[in-house]
Amino acid sequence: MRQLQGMDASFVALESPTSPMHIGSILIYNPETAPGGFVRFKDILSFFESRMQLSKTIRQRMVRVPFDLDYPYWIEDPDFDLEYHVRHIALPKPGDWRQLCIQAARIFARPLDLNKPPWEFTVVEGLDNIPGVAPGSFAMVTKVHHAAIDGMSGIDLMEAMHTLDPNQPPPNAPDEWKPERVPGPAELLGKAYIGALANPVKQIEVAAKAAPGLANAIKGLLTQEFKLSSDMVAPRTRFNRKVSAHRVVEGRSVPLADIKAIRALDPGCKVNDVFLTIVGGALNKYLTAKSDLPKATMTAMAPISVRSSDERGDMGNQVAAMIAPLGTHIADPVERLKYVHSKTVNSKAMTDAMGARNMTEMSKVSPALWMSLGAQLYTRLGLANRGVGPPFSTVVTNVPGPPIPIYSTGARLESMMGLLCLNDGLGLGHVVQSYCDEATISFTACRELLPDPEFYIQCIEDSFNELRDAARALGETPAKAPAKPAPAKKPAAKKPPAKKASTKARTGTNPATGAKTTRKTTTAKKAAPKRRKSSGSRRNTT
Repeated sequence: MRQLQGMDASFVALESPTSPMHIGSILIYNPETAPGGFVRFKDILSFFESRMQLSKTIRQRMVRVPFDLDYPYWIEDPDFDLEYHVRHIALPKPGDWRQLCIQAARIFARPLDLNKPPWEFTVVEGLDNIPGVAPGSFAMVTKVHHAAIDGMSGIDLMEAMHTLDPNQPPPNAPDEWKPERVPGPAELLGKAYIGALANPVKQIEVAAKAAPGLANAIKGLLTQEFKLSSDMVAPRTRFNRKVSAHRVVEGRSVPLADIKAIRALDPGCKVNDVFLTIVGGALNKYLTAKSDLPKATMTAMAPISVRSSDERGDMGNQVAAMIAPLGTHIADPVERLKYVHSKTVNSKAMTDAMGARNMTEMSKVSPALWMSLGAQLYTRLGLANRGVGPPFSTVVTNVPGPPIPIYSTGARLESMMGLLCLNDGLGLGHVVQSYCDEATISFTACRELLPDPEFYIQCIEDSFNELRDAARALGETPAKAPAKPAPAKKPAAKKPPAKKASTKARTGTNPATGAKTTRKTTTAKKAAPKRRKSSGSRRNTT
C-alpha cells in the first residue's frame, strides 16, 4: 500500500461527472507485421496479459480515506479483471477519420470507475475510409487517470504494452504479483491521524528546501535576469468557463523535419517554441473569425517533467509548470515566433531560479481536506463563470514519443495522438507529440465552448503552413552577390537570360490523420523574350 502525493491527489479531488481527470491517446496500428498479417482481439488480450508485470499502473486501484481527510492510497487490486479494462468496438460505415474522432470523444467523456484500476483501452476496428490507412488496421483509444501517470510515466506504460520487434517473445521473468487486502475505514482514519501529526514537520522541511529557490527568484528579479510583465497575465476567453460533460477531439500529423526547420526563423529557439507559436497562430485565426480575439496575448501552461531517471517507472506525477505567452495578438508568424521564444527564455529562467523540483515538492504537503473541499466548492459555485479561473488560457504539453517504430501484438504503431483532461476554467487543451519522423498536434475541448473542431484544426494547419513556408523561403533565398564595379568602357551586349527553374507543389494527404503533405517537382522555365516584361511576379507555391 502506497499513498498518493499532493499533485496526484489534486487530480482525484478535481474529478467530477463533467470533468473526468484522465489523459490518453488515439493509436493506429497496421497488422501487416503481425503473424499471419492480422490481429484478433483475443491476441491483444493475451499479449497484454503476458506483459502486465512490466507496469505498476495496470493492476493497482485507489482506496480513498473517509471524508477525504488524507490523500488516497494505491493497493494491488484483489478483483483485477483484464477483460474489463480492454474493450472492443467497431466504427459504422464508412469508417472515416472524423467518425473515429467522434467515437474517441465519446469514450473520453465517460469517467473511469475509481473503484477499479483507473485505466481503459478500447480497440476500434472498421477504419475502412481513412486515406492511407492500410486495410485491416485498427485503432486503440486509451485513457488513464492523471493521478496514476504524467506524460513521462505514460510513455513507460506505452513501453510496457509495446515491443521493439514484432516477433519479440514474452518476458522470461516470472510474474510475482500478489493482490492486497482492501483496508477498512478505521485503518485508513488511523493512518490519516498519524499523517496529520507528521504534516507540519513535512511542511517545515519543504519550506526549508524552497527558501533558496525563493531567494534566487528575488535575486533574479533585482538583477533583471528575468522579469515579471503583464504578458504573463492571461486574458479571459470563451475557453475559460465552466465545462460541460461533452468533448471534441481532433489532430493532425506533420513532418518532424519541418518543425525542426522552422527553428531557423529565430536562431536559438526550441522545438517547443515552434509548437507554442503554431498554437498561438491557430487561436489568433479562430478567435479573429469569431470576433472574440483578446487584445492581450493568451498564455499556455507548459508542463515540465522533473522525473529523475530512477523514477521513470513510478506511478504519479513529477511535473512543474511554466507559463508561456502564445503571441495570439501577433498575426505575422515570424514575429510571433520571435516573441514566443523571447518569452519562454524569460519563463525558463524564472522556473530554474525557483527550482522546478521544489515547486513539485510544495504540492505534496497541501492538506487533503482543504484540497477536496476547495475543488468541490469551485465546481458547485460555478466560479469559472464568475471570472475565477486558472492563470493561463490553455495547456500545451509536449510528450516526446519513441524515435523508432514500436509494435503491439506484432502490429506496427503507425501514428499516435494525445488527449487531455479538462476542468472548469480550462475548456481547451493541446498535446504535441513526436513519433519517428512525424509530429502530431492535437486538441481536446469542451463541445459547448468549441463546437466546430473541423474549423479549429484547419486553423492549426494554416498556422503551421505559414511558418513552414516562411522557413522554406528563408532556406531558398540565395546569398546576395557583392556589387561589381561599373565598367570603364561601353558595356558588352546583353545575353539572353538563363533559363530559370520553377517549383511546383503537389499536395497529398497524411496517411493516418488526413493532414496535407507537400512534394516539390522542378521544371524548366523558358526565359522571357527580349524587351518583354514578365506577365506576373514569381510566387512561392510551397
